[in-house]
Amino acid sequence: MNGLLDAALANPWGTLDTVLDGPLHPGGTEATVRLLDRADVGAGTRILDVGCGAGDALTVARERGADAVGVDPDPASDATRVVRGDATALPVRDGTIDVLLAECVLCLTDLPVALSEAHRVLDGGGRLALSDVVVDGDGPAVPDRVAEALCLDGARGRDRLLRQVSDAGFDVETVSDHRDELLAMRDRVVDRVDYEGILGLLGERGQRALEAIEELETAVDAGDVSYVSLVARA
Repeated sequence: MNGLLDAALANPWGTLDTVLDGPLHPGGTEATVRLLDRADVGAGTRILDVGCGAGDALTVARERGADAVGVDPDPASDATRVVRGDATALPVRDGTIDVLLAECVLCLTDLPVALSEAHRVLDGGGRLALSDVVVDGDGPAVPDRVAEALCLDGARGRDRLLRQVSDAGFDVETVSDHRDELLAMRDRVVDRVDYEGILGLLGERGQRALEAIEELETAVDAGDVSYVSLVARA
């Protein structure tokens, strides 16, 4: 059982992937659709999905006629038009993209560098469509590996995110809060995993993990941890 806990802590996103259906971000595919709408993604739009994962957003974009390409550090073997790369060194020429989509991925990078890369590859007037975790204050006390993987470490406040986007040369056009969708995602995990029962079998170590989860839930309920999306123009 302790091995299962180690595996979950080492790869929180992989653990979530075994629990949740669809995209691993609040709101799922519906949130992606709304973000693409706000970024005016339609027929012929050249869109780059950074950290595309399983390619759910690529499918949504292609269904509306967009010319969609994905970038991911570990592309799936069956992925179509997905290249290996990461947000801080995009394998794309300058000014060749209309919309850069980044859903819950830029927080895992050096954000100023990633935003500079986004600005570089976007055509004049191109749009950045971004969604990510924001944390008010120091954030909940959870294991370091989990805090890093779930974007809970460091200064990740909403105002700081908007300021960094502006500092990278973007004009922020719209901002939306998705706290309700984050709460719904939390509830889906709770409904599907009896983590209290599982961690109760692990003694003191399980109790510490349970206390960390409860602190994270409290922070989400209080709004100290939330989720936002924005569209900004280069």
